[in-house]
Amino acid sequence: MKAQVIDGRAVAARMREEVAEEVRAYTAQHAEPPGLATVLVGDDEASAVYVAGKQRACEEVGIRPYDHRLPADVPEPELAALLDRLNGDPRVSGILLQLPVPPPLDGTALTGRIHARKDVDGLTAVSAGALALGHEGLRPCTPAGVMRLLAEAGTELEGADAVVIGRSNLFGKPMAQLLLAANATVTICHSRTRHLAHVCRRADVIIAAVGRARMVTADWVKPGATVIDVGVNRLDTDPPTLAGDVDFDAVSEVAAAITPVPGGVGPMTIACLLRNTVRAARLQRAEAAPALRGEIA
Repeated sequence: MKAQVIDGRAVAARMREEVAEEVRAYTAQHAEPPGLATVLVGDDEASAVYVAGKQRACEEVGIRPYDHRLPADVPEPELAALLDRLNGDPRVSGILLQLPVPPPLDGTALTGRIHARKDVDGLTAVSAGALALGHEGLRPCTPAGVMRLLAEAGTELEGADAVVIGRSNLFGKPMAQLLLAANATVTICHSRTRHLAHVCRRADVIIAAVGRARMVTADWVKPGATVIDVGVNRLDTDPPTLAGDVDFDAVSEVAAAITPVPGGVGPMTIACLLRNTVRAARLQRAEAAPALRGEIA
């Protein structure tokens, strides 16, 4: 029997409807909508497309977008000052610095300037620490999207053996933390993992995020496993095509559930960004409320 194909587009559409309802409720309560500030440095075409998509998605659910575009040669102090101003702007609920930034700018240091309560990408050290310790905070969007897809597929994570292929700070490490929080037993694999196929074959859940087209083949997958493909690889075909890190056709004959590329994990990232923006707005209101009560008293 072929695997269930987990439709990320459909799940993301439902999430956007949920977020739109949350935005309407928030706006009715506070007389202004949440706001998301995007900061794009340079003229990288792919980054410009991503940012435009995020701005458009904000408008569709009622979040107010703030678009900041700077030249590639912007001095780092000037960019840092912009992030500081956005941190202090009460209209801005979330801040997203589009990565990568052009050299010699330090994307990690600049991202670290974003206040944890406005860190809608969940990438600052404070956000990573909150995730590791199980404290309240904003979670990275793509790993959070994967968790929603696993839930939609009915995958039981408690006690499951989960393998994450990829150890990046952007995805692999936070993905492992979220799986641990759901009581899965987690193995993180990477370029130096020995006998990678053997490690994967014992997994109930495989999540691949390494950027190598069709690396995960059918003989790596235990029958009945759930396979989540985070990779997006452009193949030099005519016309050019996209492929994931998983050999979709072959693995579909073995797995119980699988995400396609495109149309799987990708649509979830922006949906989770929108959700994080509303959550950030509410967290900031909750923090401000005690101070306001004190001033009134």
